[in-house]
Amino acid sequence: MSVEDPFVSDELSFLFNHIREDSVTKTTSLGIDYAKRITPHFGVSIGSEYQNIDVAHEGSESGFGNLELGIKYQFFTSELHETILSVGVGAEIGGTGSKRIGAESFSIISPALFFGKGFGDLPDSAKYLRPFAITGVIGPNFATKSKVVTYVTDEATGETEREVEQIPTTLSWGITLQYSLQYLQSFVKDVGLGAPLNRSVLLLEFPMETCLNRGCSGETTGYVNPGITWVGKTMQFGIAAQIPINGRSGNHVGVIGLVHFFLDDLFPKSIGRPVLP
Repeated sequence: MSVEDPFVSDELSFLFNHIREDSVTKTTSLGIDYAKRITPHFGVSIGSEYQNIDVAHEGSESGFGNLELGIKYQFFTSELHETILSVGVGAEIGGTGSKRIGAESFSIISPALFFGKGFGDLPDSAKYLRPFAITGVIGPNFATKSKVVTYVTDEATGETEREVEQIPTTLSWGITLQYSLQYLQSFVKDVGLGAPLNRSVLLLEFPMETCLNRGCSGETTGYVNPGITWVGKTMQFGIAAQIPINGRSGNHVGVIGLVHFFLDDLFPKSIGRPVLP
């Protein structure tokens, strides 16, 4: 849910997130992301999220975050070994979101490598491991500004102070470990699971970000997200806890919810197929 998958596809996703970031700040967001195949292996995407930031005793602010654009090319696919590799570039367009919620005035460019591997090619002696799959992504995030300078005037004294915020380059990296109960039932052994577990996937995500320079080199933030998804023919539902890995990531557990539509299955002869064959 938090770690982008390596597939190029036609899909529409809504991602809900609620977390208390510290003792006084609660953040709630609803993101929307639309991905469209241009060719069978090349796609584009567009997305944004609406946020509400509630600070105790100071009130709350709401608004859209910056617009996010992306391209992705799936350059390697092995059905035999259930392996996919993709490359892509994402861009958060600075100045397109609301300043009330802290949307940045600068852009962030993020090239990335995506990978996915299923274990259906394991031998019979390890058949109960075949429903496992891992996916992941790794890539740097380059800001179009190295620092942001602001001037703050003290209302009491009238004096103006110059404040400088360093904007570091960071490295995003994340891994998911999945176990498909549907795969277990259909291709390994029918263990008698009924609905909805017979179409579910057990999920463990590790979305991480490490600072690379400008005073915070080596500092990592991230979460461990245990959850479950239900996968139907045309849509998917998911829910996960969001557990901070350290104090820099927060001190409270959040929740993530996903509603995902497979447009290629919903509209295979119109908006769900590639623009070019």
